Amino acid sequence: MLPVTKIATGFVVVFGALRFNGFDLLFDPVGWVLCASGLFQLQRSADDPLGRAKSLAIAMVGISFVATAASGASPGEGISSITQVIGIVNTVGVLITVWVSVDTVIRQIHPRGEVSRAALLDVLRWAVVILETLGMLVGYGYADLGPVVLIAWFAAVAALIVVLYRSAGLPCLSPPEEPVASPPPPG
Repeated sequence: MLPVTKIATGFVVVFGALRFNGFDLLFDPVGWVLCASGLFQLQRSADDPLGRAKSLAIAMVGISFVATAASGASPGEGISSITQVIGIVNTVGVLITVWVSVDTVIRQIHPRGEVSRAALLDVLRWAVVILETLGMLVGYGYADLGPVVLIAWFAAVAALIVVLYRSAGLPCLSPPEEPVASPPPPG
């Protein structure tokens, strides 16, 4: 699987929900592992800025696991405020990780002439982050914007994922080639 395809599939798992008896079968930590794996494949060197995005995706594996466990905890005294804090940390982590992950793709394709695709990814990244932030405020009762924010957020996330899938085959987003070992001298 191509690196950007892994990132896009990870976003599908993270943002998607397939519920069965109240449990989300699309386990978010698996999505973040896919993102981290794709980012790892794109990394060119140890000091590459992709390392920051990969580290955030790896951190989100643990954070989303804790958030999933906290959301399934039985209600008790003090649990709801802890669950809210974990939910906020998870949402902020998602926003930052999506921002930095898409930024790494933009940084790979922009210098290689894919200016319009880079601009589209940038706009979609902004839309996802702003709409997710508005959705979080709506979820905590700070605003009442109706279903408009949810529909716009869904459209922005879907468009971002589609553009990532369509960008996956670009040569500048393929994993770096391994140096070919020279054949041993004859004799």
